[in-house]
Amino acid sequence: MENAFLGTIIEESLFDKSVLSKLKILKTRISTVVESHKTPWLSKWTLHTIEIPNDLALQTAQDLSKALEKEHNWYADFKNKELHYIIFRNKVFKVDRTSKKQYEEAKQYGLSLGIPEYQVNFSPQIKV
Repeated sequence: MENAFLGTIIEESLFDKSVLSKLKILKTRISTVVESHKTPWLSKWTLHTIEIPNDLALQTAQDLSKALEKEHNWYADFKNKELHYIIFRNKVFKVDRTSKKQYEEAKQYGLSLGIPEYQVNFSPQIKV
């Protein structure tokens, strides 16, 4: 799909997994949790690579924000060439991919929740 949004959703980050049924999943892989993931309550992450049509991006971001589990702080994200949605529980950042300031705001928010810095290394240079 031309300039659709692409991202990866960790299934274990969702308390409402029904949101996955609304997404186009391109591939799924399982990753064994290691200490640096900072999720010792889990043994694996199920990572779904997703594609989202442009016209569904905002609604999908809002749905994911409500579906993220409440007990731990997670984020989800997806992007196209112009925009990057960075989604936390009850908070969505719609970032212009050329704006270092907007990326820094999303990163600082993630850090304030206790998400490890290496996991919130959002950058306009990272390709879609």
